This record gives sequence, structure tokens and C-alpha cells, in this order.
Amino acid sequence: MPHRATLPDVAQHAGVSLASASRALHGTGASAAMVERVRAAATQLGYQPHATGRSLRLRRTSQIAFAVADIGNPVYVEMMTAIQAVVGARGLRLLLAPTGSTSQDTVDLVRGLAAGSVDGLVISPLRISDELVRTLREIPVPVVVIGRPLVADALDSVSTDSAAGVGLAVEHLVATGRRCLAFLNGPLDTTPGAARRRGFDEATGAPGFRAEVVGGAVAADFTAAAGLEAARRLFASRPVPDAVVAANDLLAVGAMRAAREAGLRVPEDVAVTGMDDTDLAGLLDPTLTSVSLGTAERGRAAARLLLDRLDEPDRVRRSVLVAPRLVARESTGAVHRSAPEAAP
Repeated sequence: MPHRATLPDVAQHAGVSLASASRALHGTGASAAMVERVRAAATQLGYQPHATGRSLRLRRTSQIAFAVADIGNPVYVEMMTAIQAVVGARGLRLLLAPTGSTSQDTVDLVRGLAAGSVDGLVISPLRISDELVRTLREIPVPVVVIGRPLVADALDSVSTDSAAGVGLAVEHLVATGRRCLAFLNGPLDTTPGAARRRGFDEATGAPGFRAEVVGGAVAADFTAAAGLEAARRLFASRPVPDAVVAANDLLAVGAMRAAREAGLRVPEDVAVTGMDDTDLAGLLDPTLTSVSLGTAERGRAAARLLLDRLDEPDRVRRSVLVAPRLVARESTGAVHRSAPEAAP
């Protein structure tokens, strides 16, 4: 009986890895050049994928993974809820997977998940390396990235312009009369840290900017505790800022606590803005002005892109962009607190 060509045969003939050959044939992240090379090899060898086996691969586990760095961050909780609503309606389970703090941790997690644990992956990486990009392109399951597109036209993605969102916060503060601004950011070696630093620099360096940058601090991570520690340094410096732009809502919580410790009132003495517009923003006292990055919308869009990719592996790659918008509340004085109701 003649030997029937297998996928490993195709990969060897094309000079690519088995995972790359699988992705090229199934339309899940290979480049156009690789797709052409692998399909040419398949044609030359007479390779025919086994329809039943392919079906089993596409629906092997009925599980989708959502991989993020901090599963306790309210942004990711809201995103997870939105993803779950979409994939759950299709009868799929959602697994929440913490990526760890380093890019290598993320690579190891992705490889483990793709080895048979899930049918697809939604990932919002905090730190990006060349190895992570290669891994996401080569694993044999569909991937949707929430964040900036990692490779043009190679992976489905959902993104937002957080740099422009920081610009909205700066513009709002200046419009409300603040003249001494400081920026409270998270680690600069992360994707959001770098983008939001760029947004602040662009907004405050624009021609005609009518205020002064009087300080800046970088927190150890994007948590309230780290924000508190970094903001204490801001308020111990001179001149004291009359406005703090925080790179997310948790850092803003730390800034508001540090302001109170320094004897400053929010918003009378210092205004504070956050970013992400989490549920927390509306529960704080005073409520927090924050820039919405469409967290739930991005989660729903990512889930739909992934389901579409599972249904149609060869479809054209898509990128969805969600625009930021400012939500003004009490922490910048744009909305005044309601007076307490009189007792009956």
C-alpha cells in the first residue's frame, strides 16, 4: 500500500515546524508566504487532511482560554464577564489563565494551553517579546489579541488608543482650570505603561499647552498599593501638583489616598483622573473621573472574532478599534456631590 502523506511529511517538505504547517493549512496565523509554501508542499505530496480528525481538532475540548497578567484587576474581571457571555451562548466553557509577570511566563502558558487544553485563546499580554509573537503565530489554535496588533494582518486583534485616552484626561484637567499636572504611571516596560507615557508626553508637549508638568512617578505595578507608594513621592515634592493623571483606576485609588494623607482635598486641592472606567470609579468617594477604554466592548469583540475564526479558519484577519471616551465625575470637580437628604 502506498504511503499516505501526513502533516509531518508536509511540514518536513516545506521546511517548517509541525505547528507552522498546521496553522498554514488551517488559516490560523501564518504569513501569506508560509501559507503558499505549505500548501504547495501539500499539493506536491498529495496530502489530504482527514475531515473527521480536523473536526475533532476544532472542537476537541469545547473550552476557550482568556489569558491575562492579573486576574484580580477589575478591568480583566469585566472583560472576562463579557467574553463568557458570548462564548457561553455557544456552549463553550471559558478558562481564566494568569500569564505570570514575565514574557517567558506567558510563552510557557500559551504553549501549554495550545497543547490540547483549549480550542482557542484570547490573550491580553502585558509584556511582549519576539518569542511570544512567534509562539502566538505558530500554535495550532486560533488566537485573538486584546491590545495593540502584534503582527500586521497575522492575528485577529481588538485594540484601543490608550495614548489618546490620556490626552483626553489632560485636556479635561486643563479645561477645568488645573495648571500643575503630574503623571502617575505603571511600569514602562509594559505595553500600557509605554503607551500611556507617550500619550501624556504628547498631550503636555503639544503647541499651546496651557499648564506645567510638575512631577511624575512610576509605580512598581498597576495596583492601588503601588499607586499609593508612588503618589506619596509626588505629594512630598515641590511644587505640589493640583492634578494627577493616573494610568489606571487602581493607581488613581492610591493617588487619592496619598492626597488625603498629605492633607489635600480631592478635588478642591488636587484633581485626580484614572483610566479604564471600572465599576470602582463610580463607587469611590469622591467618584473618580476616568477614561473608558470600552472594556466590555473589547471583550465581546474579541470573543466574536475568535468564534468567527473557529467557524471559518481561512477568513481574512480582522482588527477592531474601540475609541476611548472620558467619563467626568467628582474627583475633578466636573460633577458636584449630591447634598445628603434631610432626615424625615
